[in-house]
Amino acid sequence: MNWEQWKPFYLRIVREMGYSVEKDRKASQILRALLLEGDEYILREELEAIIGEKAYVFGAGPSLEKALEELDFSDGTLISADGATSALLEYGVVPDVVVTDLDGRIPDLKIANYRGAFMVIHAHGDNVDNLTAYVPLFSRILGTCQTEPLDIVYNFGGFTDGDRAVFLAEALGAGEIVLVGFDFGDIVGKWSKPSLRGHSPVWESKRKKFAFARELLQWLEKNGRARLRYLRPAP
Repeated sequence: MNWEQWKPFYLRIVREMGYSVEKDRKASQILRALLLEGDEYILREELEAIIGEKAYVFGAGPSLEKALEELDFSDGTLISADGATSALLEYGVVPDVVVTDLDGRIPDLKIANYRGAFMVIHAHGDNVDNLTAYVPLFSRILGTCQTEPLDIVYNFGGFTDGDRAVFLAEALGAGEIVLVGFDFGDIVGKWSKPSLRGHSPVWESKRKKFAFARELLQWLEKNGRARLRYLRPAP
């Protein structure tokens, strides 16, 4: 998904979610400055080199834990969406790539990075404080944004950490993408937010995000090159 394809989705998301395009643009500029200052950024080609033909993308839905308990993921690239990183680490799995807007458990994100994970850090108008505080703590960072891309800050499409991770995998060459922990139901998995102590009923803004994520993934299934497959363990 290029910028012109993403733009109509983005403008509708901004309108319906009450976001600010100008704040999003400012955040992408701040992320770019932080990456240049720290000199820990990577370019698209460097991350593309580690994305295999098959990629697993882990969301933080309620089915994630059972999948990690029962299934094997050793035959593909492992990409975790923000809070799902904590679940993977708890089960002894280190992702190859972490996609985050830095509202997950920062200590766990740091552990994954220290153990070799590449970081895909996303800028939007509501996370500027987290960008400023935490970007300097990480290495091997690919920057992304949801407005027009900059030279070292990319926009591959997608809205939430989970569906953005799928768009990233597709853009960087994965031919098969297996989605794990993508439930989109009435329950939010406990790994989704650090403040959650257990699974939680979905709240309204989260329900809207789920709807956009489903719509975007359906678009990718129809228009992308990769084959998408949802993996849910048996009850």
